[in-house]
Amino acid sequence: MSIVKVIEVMANSTKNWEDAAQNAVKHAGETIHNIRSLWIEDQSAVIHNNKITEYRVTVKLSFEIDRIEK
Repeated sequence: MSIVKVIEVMANSTKNWEDAAQNAVKHAGETIHNIRSLWIEDQSAVIHNNKITEYRVTVKLSFEIDRIEK
């Protein structure tokens, strides 16, 4: 049996929302392994001079907890 934990993280990108989501996975993956899925909970953007300058996402990441064999 596997146990899956879900965490919420926020990330950003100057390119697009997809890149922001990828950044969330990339940076979380530096300290968390076994990431299994991502759910985009919210999207927003920063506007400057009538142009989008930053894309932001709030995502839920699920990952499998390591099992310690006894």
